[in-house]
Amino acid sequence: MTTTSPTSPRAELRQRLLSARQTWAQGPAAPAAQAALDKRLAEVLAQLEPDCLGLYWPMKGEFNPRDAARTAQSAWGSRLALPYAEKTPVAMHFRPWSGEDPTVVDACGIPSTEGKPVVPDVVLVPCVGFTAEGYRLGYGGGYFDRFLADHPGVTAIGLAWDEGLLTRDALAPQAHDIRLMAVVTPSQIWG
Repeated sequence: MTTTSPTSPRAELRQRLLSARQTWAQGPAAPAAQAALDKRLAEVLAQLEPDCLGLYWPMKGEFNPRDAARTAQSAWGSRLALPYAEKTPVAMHFRPWSGEDPTVVDACGIPSTEGKPVVPDVVLVPCVGFTAEGYRLGYGGGYFDRFLADHPGVTAIGLAWDEGLLTRDALAPQAHDIRLMAVVTPSQIWG
């Protein structure tokens, strides 16, 4: 699995979407979209009732899944886990998480936690962009794709803002891209 070169069309698309998302996330529509996506995600998780829910610590204007995690803990007794990324070799695993503020940062500088690796049965995946079929544009490191390829039994749910919707031609899914079971946005469920 290779990462995208900084000057590739995909890298340019990623940078354009990230810039637009950060601007949008600071605007007046963002709080209502957060609430709508929280509600829609809770409906999806109620159908899945995860034993262990893998999520991510939000950054760069991403949806914050923390309320959904707390709901999963209280409603279904779900255990929680945060990803921990390593650069050499490039790999990612999940570690148990209490729901409190993270205590460590991983090799990529992203908040995480300590503990032995666990494999969640449901993983929430942040999307920079996505297609209606469930393909995702991430940050270009391939961490989630590698994890999902190594754990094909995991149910992967993408989380995105509606503004990240791309045509399949615009994204041009590559051989290593893992199709998500669904992508949940404030307005609907895709995939």
